[in-house]
Amino acid sequence: MTPEEYGDRFKDHLLEQYKLYVEMADNVSSRRAQANMFYISILSGLLAVLSIVARGSILKDITNVVFLAAAILGMIICCVWYVNLQSYRQLNSGKFKVIHAMEQQLPFPCYGREWEIVGGGKDSKKYLQLTRVEQYVPAILAIPYLILIIHSLCVMIR
Repeated sequence: MTPEEYGDRFKDHLLEQYKLYVEMADNVSSRRAQANMFYISILSGLLAVLSIVARGSILKDITNVVFLAAAILGMIICCVWYVNLQSYRQLNSGKFKVIHAMEQQLPFPCYGREWEIVGGGKDSKKYLQLTRVEQYVPAILAIPYLILIIHSLCVMIR
């Protein structure tokens, strides 16, 4: 719809809609941060439980089976986390495309100008995208689980 078709309040309503949409984009980022804390807590807790199992005599006869199952679970959680991060990245990317489009009708395109200043995310010296860095965390936290899978399989094969 063109501003002429909409009427006199087009700019006012666009600005209100813009503010609401920017807030929604910020909420998505907050939810992503909360999801990251959830996955970190689950994966760290699982490792803590495994260290207790390893030290004690609890489940001594089936320790390697428990380790293997927990390690596979840890790897699955890391994979789900990675997919979740990709989904958030796609969602935020779409939201900022909409924000940039809305800014074309506003007096100053804040986010558009900021994106230009940081090189559109293509120059890591100007801006290292958090979503790119963030995707390595599940891979790094998968390492102990991968080691545990290998260890458990080696012990069980002997």
